[in-house]
Amino acid sequence: MAEESLSLLAVRPEGIYLDATAGLGGHAGLIARRLTTGLVIANDRDAQSLEMARGNTAEWAGRIRFHRGPFGDLAEAVAEAGFEKVDGLLADLGVSRYQLTAPERGFSFMADGPLDMRMDQSTGMTAADLVNQTAEKALADLIFQLGEERRARKIARAIVRARPIRNSTLHLAGVVERAVPRTGRLHPATRTFMALRMAVNDEPGELDRLLEIGPKLLKSGGRMVAISFMSIDDRKVKQKFRELAREGRAAILTKHPLQPSAEETSQNPASRSAKLRAVESP
Repeated sequence: MAEESLSLLAVRPEGIYLDATAGLGGHAGLIARRLTTGLVIANDRDAQSLEMARGNTAEWAGRIRFHRGPFGDLAEAVAEAGFEKVDGLLADLGVSRYQLTAPERGFSFMADGPLDMRMDQSTGMTAADLVNQTAEKALADLIFQLGEERRARKIARAIVRARPIRNSTLHLAGVVERAVPRTGRLHPATRTFMALRMAVNDEPGELDRLLEIGPKLLKSGGRMVAISFMSIDDRKVKQKFRELAREGRAAILTKHPLQPSAEETSQNPASRSAKLRAVESP
């Protein structure tokens, strides 16, 4: 939904924009090419992604400043670039294709890899730490709440009984599949892996921090655009944007969330669950 995102950002050639989830630089590059004297601040927690983003946006290097950090550091990222506020903030809350397809990152069980899942590999516990150290009830709650997995208790019980879980994505996926065999198209471990990834990276907390800090970084007339791929994320974005509107701190630009066209979903099936919402600062 790149065109819809940039249209709602209303990019101006001299504007200052913050890409809070730079990934491989796709959105940052699209914004930068529309600028003349303006600047994009490209932020991400993933050092490897940012390094690739630098290469992918080399053509517009003079219009982009890169910053590595979580959402809680966004004000710092803007200040380091020499500004207090921005004309627009974009947050694509999806996991990048690179992270999902690189076996060494451990996000997926499509190929074997270390059970890592950290977006910032320099800090924090890994998914292997989490499945081996978390109490059964807490693990079940985590899988149920974050993964919306109704068989969470059975899965957690199987994981605890199979400990120690090896540092292997395929080992964990196999433990889950044996506990709850496949009944449909979705692999039985899909929701468990999603929940573990969210927990390892504190994605709910990070989104809360983004929704608290982001609106405060907007200039008058500045816009914030958020693209969610999971229902729990979209609910948070919707509720926060409505709260901002009630308090007179923003105007909602998307009465209903924008969703990808049939053409886009046919070309990029991963986009089918995307929902885009936007607000404008008064």
